[in-house]
Amino acid sequence: MKLLIPQALAPLIEPRLSEMAPDLEVVRFDNTGEPEGDVHDVTMLLRWWTPVSALRRVLAAAPNIRWIHTPSAGVEHLLIPEILERDIVLTNSAGAHAIPIAEFVLMYILNHAKRAFDLKALAPEEWERSEEMPIDELFERTILIIGYGNIGSEVAKRARAFGMRVLASRRRPQPAADVDLMVGEHGWRDVLLQADYVVIATPLTAATRGMFDADAFRRMKPTAYLINIARGQIVDTDALLEALHSGRIAGAALDALPIEPLPPDHPLWKAPNVWITPHISYASPRTRERMIDLFFENLRRYLNGEPLLNVVDKEAGY
Repeated sequence: MKLLIPQALAPLIEPRLSEMAPDLEVVRFDNTGEPEGDVHDVTMLLRWWTPVSALRRVLAAAPNIRWIHTPSAGVEHLLIPEILERDIVLTNSAGAHAIPIAEFVLMYILNHAKRAFDLKALAPEEWERSEEMPIDELFERTILIIGYGNIGSEVAKRARAFGMRVLASRRRPQPAADVDLMVGEHGWRDVLLQADYVVIATPLTAATRGMFDADAFRRMKPTAYLINIARGQIVDTDALLEALHSGRIAGAALDALPIEPLPPDHPLWKAPNVWITPHISYASPRTRERMIDLFFENLRRYLNGEPLLNVVDKEAGY
């Protein structure tokens, strides 16, 4: 069998491959999708953060690929005809990013509740003014997690540790240890009014694109805070801007933007009470370790004819 891997990962992948599967032939490809050798008989592909244009080039050169593993959790950008129309199994790295993203969510929440930025900006002569700041605590506050998957479950664990009440939604609701109320995929709208913090953690699909709309913002408390660590296109940007400028919600923390990088002239930069970060919540040295470990477990399974982990439902979009 033959495996195609990105040049950037070769130093990390090849030593483990030589121990695990010494008979496996490996071919590298660069960031443009140009392979270093013959790939017509390659059956497995490990993708890295290469552009989709490079992936298309690889797929055109390797007609016999049967399995692709991607480091991303979201796969909406990979559901291209070359993958959808061929007999290719796509697996993702869902779960590898969950812990750092969940910690990022708690950072957003704590910053909002404790007014960290406002306190940092105080000059010594303004210290008395700190007593007028609406500093809050998380205990018995309510968090709503829209999309209770790997990330949502890690957020719930940490929110529970702070004594928060946890609401969550998922496509197929079922009880979860750290969730007080679980609703179906559309039930989140009915509990929005209860939430002090709303976390969007659902995949981007045809069904979720733009789903957090003006109606959703109207259902939120004026003191509620929105956090998006999923995909920017899930939120209706015009509705979000209106909610921020009108004071309909208390603010928003956005690690997922409608356009990335967000252009300097985009109106979100000037919206009040918004904290924008550059889609970096997944970052951690251990994230890469988990991604690679997951790939190797799937490689072991593939070589032994066992069911793979994290198989993407290409029709559902995740």
